[in-house]
Amino acid sequence: MRRILILLLTIVALIGCSGKGDSGNTSGLKIRLSNVSEFDFENITLKTHQNNVSFDDLNSGQKTNYKEFELAYRYAFVELDINGETYTYRPMDYVGETQLENGHYTYEINVDDLDNQSNQLILKLIEK
Repeated sequence: MRRILILLLTIVALIGCSGKGDSGNTSGLKIRLSNVSEFDFENITLKTHQNNVSFDDLNSGQKTNYKEFELAYRYAFVELDINGETYTYRPMDYVGETQLENGHYTYEINVDDLDNQSNQLILKLIEK
C-alpha cells in the first residue's frame, strides 16, 4: 500500500512539473509580420531590443510565419524596400514600455504615403 502511495505521489509530481515546463517552452514569444498595404515588401528587417531578424519578401495581403523572439515590445524598428525605395518605422526608445508576454503576436505593417518623401511605415501590434 505504501509503495502504491509513493508511486502515485511521484507520478503526480512528475506530471505537475512537466506541465509547467512544457507550457513555457512551447509558447514562447512569437512574432510574425502582416502586409496590409497595397505594395509588396522586400528585404525586410525587424529589430527588437535584443533581436535583429530578417524576413522573406512579403506580398500585399500576406503574412509571414511566426519567428521566436527573446524580448519585444508593442513596437519595433522595421526596415523594408518597396519598388527599390527604403521605408522605415523607427521607434524613439522603449522607455516606459512593458515587454510583451509569451504568446503569438503580429506586427501589421502599412505604408503612410508612397509619394511622401519621409518614406514612413505604420506599425500596429495585433495579438495572435
